[in-house]
Amino acid sequence: MKKIILILLLAQNMFAQNYDIEGHRGCRGLKPENTIEAFLHALKFNVNTLELDVCISKDKKVVVSHEPYMNSLYCSHPNGNAVLKAEEKSLNLFEMNYGEIKKFDTGKRGNKNFPVQEKMSTYKPLLKDVFKIIESHIKKNNLKPINYNIEIKSEKEEYNISQPEVDEFSNLVYETINQYIPAERIVLQSFDFNILKYWHNNIENNSYKKVKLAALVETKGVKPTFRELGFLPDIYSPYYKLLTKGKVRKSHSKGVLVIPWTVNDLEAMKKIKEMGTDGLITDYPDIAVKLIE
Repeated sequence: MKKIILILLLAQNMFAQNYDIEGHRGCRGLKPENTIEAFLHALKFNVNTLELDVCISKDKKVVVSHEPYMNSLYCSHPNGNAVLKAEEKSLNLFEMNYGEIKKFDTGKRGNKNFPVQEKMSTYKPLLKDVFKIIESHIKKNNLKPINYNIEIKSEKEEYNISQPEVDEFSNLVYETINQYIPAERIVLQSFDFNILKYWHNNIENNSYKKVKLAALVETKGVKPTFRELGFLPDIYSPYYKLLTKGKVRKSHSKGVLVIPWTVNDLEAMKKIKEMGTDGLITDYPDIAVKLIE
């Protein structure tokens, strides 16, 4: 009996360790989103994966940012004035060189949607700098290797307006990844299935190294997602409120992992985990860490 109990405890501990806690935009609930400070802080809560978003600047730099513009919720002009809602879309990152982008502050005003988020002066970093700083920090402090879940922020209607075409966008991101991080530690996700199809095809013909591909969806079910993609992604990543045990079973029956977004309440996290999911994406890794303690 003691051996059985020990085996069960070991299995439970292994499952807890393998459950993928992903820090959304680093830890948006605690630090300014998609910043070096947020990514470093998320590491304190034993996250497995740092989730982040990328856009492209006028001078073809891969910029870590959720929107391809300066969001009026938290961005400030170089002179300190808040970006206004009426002007935010005109501050198109695809029409700005990175030197100009970096001068805008993205943290000193905080974010009213996340009242405990610490206010601090910061900026939108380059993806390559996130990699260099995080990897150096991990090595210096002898921490476990971290994975990166990179969302290519792409919309069909925005091709050549706030972003490049699929091939150029993808190639710029891939070249940065390939220079700094082993492919097995990368997830590439997008709501734009043209992006995922392009990556899948390049992996299949050996133009890209194999990274995990995650299909981001909101209302789309499992079968329609797989049918529209034309291949099985590594991860099905739905809006958590629309996830059911049935969808988890359907995904798992095809060998596809399920990692929903964005779960910020502990009780909701517990329910999502009990569904049999393989992880979750959260703005509050300090709360999510309680699932694996």
